[in-house]
Amino acid sequence: MIRRRSFLAMTAALSALSMASQIKAEVKIGDDGLHKQDFFLDSFLEMGPDMEEAAAEGKGLIILFEQRGCPYCSELHEVNFERPEIVEFLTENFAIVQLNLWGDREVVDFDGETLSEKKLASKWYVNFTPTMIIVPPEAAGAQSIREAAAFTMPGYFKPFHFVSSLEYVASGAFTDQSFQRFIQEKGQRLAAEGIEVDLW
Repeated sequence: MIRRRSFLAMTAALSALSMASQIKAEVKIGDDGLHKQDFFLDSFLEMGPDMEEAAAEGKGLIILFEQRGCPYCSELHEVNFERPEIVEFLTENFAIVQLNLWGDREVVDFDGETLSEKKLASKWYVNFTPTMIIVPPEAAGAQSIREAAAFTMPGYFKPFHFVSSLEYVASGAFTDQSFQRFIQEKGQRLAAEGIEVDLW
């Protein structure tokens, strides 16, 4: 015999599961198995022109490597990209090109070499996902990723550190201080203002 309290608890649990499955179903997945966002750049995958186009709008360029079945990529989309304040800052300051770590689409590197996504990942020493390479607008005209990149986000960063890395490049702070110092100073500033830092 099911008691009323047990029945209500089971109903609540089933409802929560149903809602969770609906939320998961709303996440867009492409034929390549990667999560898709409306704000990703619809690119011809030519890094130099993409950088110049972004710079002409006063934006930097982010190259985001992901792969099918990557749990931390899912976290990036389902946590970070679900926060409107993060997406707003991101889209105001950067254009994002998504690449597949194991993909075969042709990409033109900053140096003009044409190669597959997976060969570009190997050339740039990208070994895991997600990896975000952030290029500032001042780097337009760079001839290599080493010359262009201001900061690389290797792996998943929780929202506070994620948006801080974007601010680190967008503010130009990367030119004269380490990311660790930037984070430390930001944390102290927020604490002095009585703002609790949400690390999740």
